[in-house]
Amino acid sequence: MDKRDYYEVLGVNKDATAEEIKRAYRKLAVQSHPDKHQGDKVAEEKFKEISEAYEVLSDPDKRATYDRFGHEGLKGAFGRSGFTWQDFTHFGDFEDIFGGLGDFFRSFGIEPDIFGGSWGRSRTSGPRKGRDIQYELEIEFTEAALGTEKTIEVSRYDVCDVCKGSGAKPGTKDSICSACKGRGQVSTVSGFFSISRTCGECGGSGRVITTPCKSCGGRGKSKASKKIKVKVPAGADNGVRLRMSHEGDCGDKGGPRGDLYVIIYVKEHKIFKRHERDIYCEAKINFTEAVFGAEIEVPTLYGNVRMKLPAGTQSGKIFRLRGKGIPNIFSGSSARGDQLVRVQVDIPQKLTEEQKKILKEFARTLEKGSSSKGFIDKVKKAFK
Repeated sequence: MDKRDYYEVLGVNKDATAEEIKRAYRKLAVQSHPDKHQGDKVAEEKFKEISEAYEVLSDPDKRATYDRFGHEGLKGAFGRSGFTWQDFTHFGDFEDIFGGLGDFFRSFGIEPDIFGGSWGRSRTSGPRKGRDIQYELEIEFTEAALGTEKTIEVSRYDVCDVCKGSGAKPGTKDSICSACKGRGQVSTVSGFFSISRTCGECGGSGRVITTPCKSCGGRGKSKASKKIKVKVPAGADNGVRLRMSHEGDCGDKGGPRGDLYVIIYVKEHKIFKRHERDIYCEAKINFTEAVFGAEIEVPTLYGNVRMKLPAGTQSGKIFRLRGKGIPNIFSGSSARGDQLVRVQVDIPQKLTEEQKKILKEFARTLEKGSSSKGFIDKVKKAFK
């Protein structure tokens, strides 16, 4: 029987892009998926036909040969019997197309193996890295800005001191698992799917412990507390994750430890607010300081500094103190942000009669043609 045109098989035009070809294959592969048509030979052949077309049209070289010479030009690409699953080079795309199915299988400890191709990784019975653990560390605002060192205590799994990680009672040995014959995997076949799952008897190790260690219950590890010093770099902010290599749970069968991730949380400060690497704060000044100018003391992360105010400073004016902000967490204190100081004129709430009289007289001298009439009106209203 003559082969159908590959473009016709996928339902795409001859000038289709690689993305259009993949999209068409995705749609057809889902429709004719063997899992939906178990035992249906027609569906299996359909699935193989569209996969053959996809194998050719998704490969620029094979596609160019096919466009020029048709099916005859591809005889050298496949064996004498034509396309087989051994010729399919896009098993990785199954993970993209049928990823949900893979996740479903894996939730039960199953690793699908399609047509003899490799989809995912089977569990091994050899050494395995330990689990990563997480610790939340709350620090002060200034500690995050300037850096600090903290000692934390974490709960993690350590190798059992009694059985040295074997899980077996000292003086005894484990034995080959009878359920999987030492393979660690048990397999079932459905259609042309070969499905392997981790052996439920040995947990994938291929061996079972007949006399478990009393100290750890056969796990080979037990809970323990460990004090660890954590160096928080200057410039750390909320949500920063610090990785402490090999400080997590111990591995299985001699595998390396997992890692410890320290999550930083920063307390709010009474004075300072942070935006990226800049610090914001407010400073109150009195009426005369605003009018005549002054030199005021302003707190910073690095101690108090003197800041000059020019005469006529308006309430809400922002001044910049360069280099008084947060250090760059990657380059240290040499690349600090700035501190922005917003001044607020503090209007006195209680005045003597003499003070009121002086201010009212001052206001009258400015009324005519004054650009500050709005402010003067506020003063009058405040001291009526």
